[in-house]
Amino acid sequence: MNMAWQMTQLLLLVSVATAWGAQSRTPGARRDLLSVCMDAKQHKTKPGPEDKLHDQCTPWRKNACCSHNTSQELHKDPSLLYNFNLDHCGKIEPACKRHFIQDNCLYECSPNLGPWIQEVNQSWRKERFLDVPLCKEDCQQWWEDCRTSYTCKNNWHKGWDWSSGSNKCPAGAACCTFETYFPTPAALCEGIWSHSYKLSNYNRGSGRCIQMWFDPAQGNPNEEVARFYALAMSAGAMSHEIGLLLLSLVPMLHLWLLS
Repeated sequence: MNMAWQMTQLLLLVSVATAWGAQSRTPGARRDLLSVCMDAKQHKTKPGPEDKLHDQCTPWRKNACCSHNTSQELHKDPSLLYNFNLDHCGKIEPACKRHFIQDNCLYECSPNLGPWIQEVNQSWRKERFLDVPLCKEDCQQWWEDCRTSYTCKNNWHKGWDWSSGSNKCPAGAACCTFETYFPTPAALCEGIWSHSYKLSNYNRGSGRCIQMWFDPAQGNPNEEVARFYALAMSAGAMSHEIGLLLLSLVPMLHLWLLS
């Protein structure tokens, strides 16, 4: 075979592999990253308008993964959605409770968490989000407003006593201030829900971090953030696949050049 024909074959293989890489999917991660809902207990199948979302969930009314009824219920304590009691060590401060309601609204309603959705094997959901880059101010204010309230655990995802039907402190767990269990903003935001969030070094409005709090009159800033990370993830995955393919073709190219 002449050299031109050999190189033509090689380029054809690379083209096919590139197209395949664009369609490939990393195990455990979603292919659809933009405007999607998690496969979880209360989430809708697809996001859409919800004009009657309640109170702190209203920022997501133009495109939401939660229903009106869900948004109402998650403002209650304990909520029938999960029977989770925020006041397990006595009444937490109202300013602190607002952050947990907003956290619930983001979790239930946001269609902009696709880049961080992962498959899980849990009875009440098949997907969760992991390491969402939470804006610095949102995490800091959450910690500031909760530091003097009381809790008995530094991970609220697991380890509770559910014998009464709602969460109670496990035996031997002492009720102390949030600051005792969460000495820093990062400890709170990253630890409380098993690394659902990751404290970002970016500020609100940067387009690089997810905002828990935003003014819907200015639009949803998390749409831009999701697009940025989705594009970065897609480009990274494609580069990785193409790199592996080119490495696998090196021996073949060597043989062709010797023929």
